[in-house]
Amino acid sequence: MSTEEDLLANYKKAYDNRVGFGTRPALLLIDFCQAYFEKGNALYAEVDEALASALRIRSVAHAAGIPVILTNVVYHPSGFDGGRFFEKAIPLRNFTQGNPMAAWGPGLEPLETELVVSKQYPSAFFGTSLASTLTAAGVDSVILTGLTTSGCVRASCVDAMSHGFKTAVVAEACGDRHAGPHEANLFDMNAKYADVVRRLLSQSATETLLKHSTTAFAENALPSDRRTRHRFAARQRRNFAIVRWSQGMELQLSP
Repeated sequence: MSTEEDLLANYKKAYDNRVGFGTRPALLLIDFCQAYFEKGNALYAEVDEALASALRIRSVAHAAGIPVILTNVVYHPSGFDGGRFFEKAIPLRNFTQGNPMAAWGPGLEPLETELVVSKQYPSAFFGTSLASTLTAAGVDSVILTGLTTSGCVRASCVDAMSHGFKTAVVAEACGDRHAGPHEANLFDMNAKYADVVRRLLSQSATETLLKHSTTAFAENALPSDRRTRHRFAARQRRNFAIVRWSQGMELQLSP
């Protein structure tokens, strides 16, 4: 038996449970900032594919009526609001106000319908109103994408679970500067805090989702009141998308 097989067998004795998706999810895109895409920058991490995957999921989330939230890291030019984190991690100087490396990554700009949460620490929940915002909106689960797997994604994952949200982490839509910490942290998150998703949405799967969402919506009698009708439609799209995801038709859960 290989070392990897020993590890899997060992963990399976204690950590072999899946939580699944909730019924009212939100999608988070965590810290897709220019510094990670800028060759020559200390934070450069070859994570273009992770961003591309996150953007595909974002498109499907919007079509399904799922809230989308972007996070970034922003510091006062002095770094005073970064505390010990800013003191310890020197590359965080990239994220001071006005630094071009703090801009959004290639092809990513927040839409008017998307919430942007700016933070100073690894977790999207620490020192922000994110948990309260999601709770007030009736969200019961979060789907995490972003950078880096071993840093802000992991911290956000642990805090999401701690706040009571069912949590899924999309492996291919997360990235790190090396495969070692990326895979190690995915393994640990999947064991203890979240369900790690291993296969991403393809274009054909996206089209299938949209087609079936439209069909499911059309087959239901709509309330006459306009506001209620919009809420009903959004709920139908959300519920159908999550059923499709949980069945593994678009996203297949890792073993």
